[in-house]
Amino acid sequence: MSHHPPVSCIPNTGKMSKAKKVIEEAKEINNPEIDLVDKGISSLDEIPGLFSLANITRLSLSHNKIQVVPAALANLTNLEILNFANNHIEELPVSLSSLPKLRILNVSLNRLYGLPRGFGAFPVLEILDLTYNNLNEKTLPGNFFMMESLRALYLGDNDFEYLPSEIGNLKNLQILSMRENDLIEVPRELGQLSRLRELHLQGNRLVVLPPEIGSLDLASNKSVLRLEGNFWVPPIEDQLKLGPSHVLDYLRSETYRVLYSRHMSAKPPPPPQTLDKSKKASRARS
Repeated sequence: MSHHPPVSCIPNTGKMSKAKKVIEEAKEINNPEIDLVDKGISSLDEIPGLFSLANITRLSLSHNKIQVVPAALANLTNLEILNFANNHIEELPVSLSSLPKLRILNVSLNRLYGLPRGFGAFPVLEILDLTYNNLNEKTLPGNFFMMESLRALYLGDNDFEYLPSEIGNLKNLQILSMRENDLIEVPRELGQLSRLRELHLQGNRLVVLPPEIGSLDLASNKSVLRLEGNFWVPPIEDQLKLGPSHVLDYLRSETYRVLYSRHMSAKPPPPPQTLDKSKKASRARS
C-alpha cells in the first residue's frame, strides 16, 4: 500500500474494515446472506475469508468499484442469489456458470463487452440481468440460449442490432427486455415463447414485427408490451396509438402478413442510429 498517498488510504481502510466486519459477523452467527452493498470495495481479494463461507446463499456486492470477479467465487456452491450491479466489471470468469444452485444473477450497470465461453451452462438460473453493458449478438457465447430454466432475461441498454433466433429455445421465459438497444429486427422465433408476459422493445430501430408475435398472450391486463420509440411502418404506428392490444390484433391480420412479407423481400436500409452511446458509463475505462 505504500505507493499510494496516505490520504487516499484513509477512507478506503475504513470501508474495508466494514467489509471485514460483515464477514466476521457472518462467520459468528453462520449468516447465509452477506450484504456488502456500497462498501467502497475495489477488489474481492481485500475481503479475507469471503470464499471460505461455503454456506452462503446470497451475496450482494452492488454499488462498489469491483473490476475483477475471481474464479474462486465458484467455491461458494450454495449461492442462489449473486448481485454485482453497478460496479466496473469488464469480464466474468468461466467458472461462474458452474454454480449449481444460482437462481438470480445481476451484473447490470457494468462494463461487460462480452461473456465467457460456456456462460449458458447455469443449471437452474431463473433471472439474468445484464442491463446497461456493452453486449451485442456477436459477443454472446454459443450456448447462451441453452438456459432453459430462465424466466426473466434483461438485456436492455446494450448494443444489439439483432436478436438471435435461438431465443426461441427459452421456453420458460416470461419477461424479455431488449429496450434501448439498436435492434433492426427481431426473429419469428419470439412467437414460440408461449409463456412470455412482458416484452420490452421500446427505444430501438424497429420498423416491422414478425406476425408470429401476434400469437403471444401480451394483451391481458397483467401483460406488458412496450413498443414506443421505434420507426414503425404507419399501420403499426396507427394501431400503437390505440394501444398494444390493437397492434397484436393487426399483426394477426392477413393484411399485415402481406405487408410484412413485402417489407422483408424489399430489404430497405435500416433506420439510422439515433443514440450516441460513446458517453455511456459502461464505456468508461478504469
